[in-house]
Amino acid sequence: MNQCQEAIDLFNSLLYSSSGIRPDNVALVSVLSVCAQLGNLEQGREVHDYVIQNGIQMDALLSTGLVDFYAKCGYIENAINIFETSSEKNLFTWNALLLGFAVHGDGKACLDYFSRMIKDGVRPDGVSVMGVLVGCSHAGLICEARKLFCSMETIYGVRRELKHYGCMADLFGRAGLIGEALEMIKHMPIQGDIYTWGALLAGCRRHGMVEIAEEAAKQVQKLNPEDGGVYSVMVDIYANSDMWDDVAKTRSSIKTKRIKKNAACSLIKLNGVSYEFIAGDESHPQTNEIYMVLSGLVRGIAPNPPSCHQHPANGESA
Repeated sequence: MNQCQEAIDLFNSLLYSSSGIRPDNVALVSVLSVCAQLGNLEQGREVHDYVIQNGIQMDALLSTGLVDFYAKCGYIENAINIFETSSEKNLFTWNALLLGFAVHGDGKACLDYFSRMIKDGVRPDGVSVMGVLVGCSHAGLICEARKLFCSMETIYGVRRELKHYGCMADLFGRAGLIGEALEMIKHMPIQGDIYTWGALLAGCRRHGMVEIAEEAAKQVQKLNPEDGGVYSVMVDIYANSDMWDDVAKTRSSIKTKRIKKNAACSLIKLNGVSYEFIAGDESHPQTNEIYMVLSGLVRGIAPNPPSCHQHPANGESA
């Protein structure tokens, strides 16, 4: 992630070099992946235009890269168009679209395309099932997710992994089925990871389940003792339940143990130039001007809205 811009610069220098060397589909997909990570819609579109203008064959690899790029940048209709018009598709192309629907919370589309995928004779894998479960979770399709989760091994031959249990924990947590989520985690054939317990903790935070939240928080702390986020979550849970003594104790623990929070990082693009900021960072010489532009954007009066893409520092999830 630290060298994404360098990858784009290298790609652009290749396009305009006099060496006669031109990027192949592997290079094109690589730079599309970088653009998807950065949310750099303009650069990705330039790559797509290059493909069209040069009559480059749209094989399954390139189709997958474009579907993934547009889906991650929020242009799901473009991703669908690329998918539907591509003569070559493979499992990865289907997965890219399924994950795109999942990110956008379109659980119905996930289910519809998953059914199409099966009818077309494409055998799903763990990523396919995860995409559908995530989509169902965001759309509140509990029964559909339960059905897929229960049948994924017997019907589709896809082994349940921690990521699938994590998806179900997230689904149950969002729906307020905290007890069911806890029972599932306790009876898992494998030990729960930080994402599974973290999903349960998030559900407890959403629905104010203090006792189960405390249990989930202990598990998260065991798995990652340096995670400062869990303390912030517990402070919120205690505060929302008017448990002020526990709020004070938790805050005291943060200071005593010198726990650091993971700082979020944002990218903002102004006049074609990308800037990166850590949360609370005011070191940029034009901080005030950027703040005014963003404030205007919120009020709907910014003349040229910047393109923003937020991601966590050091690869952590926001």
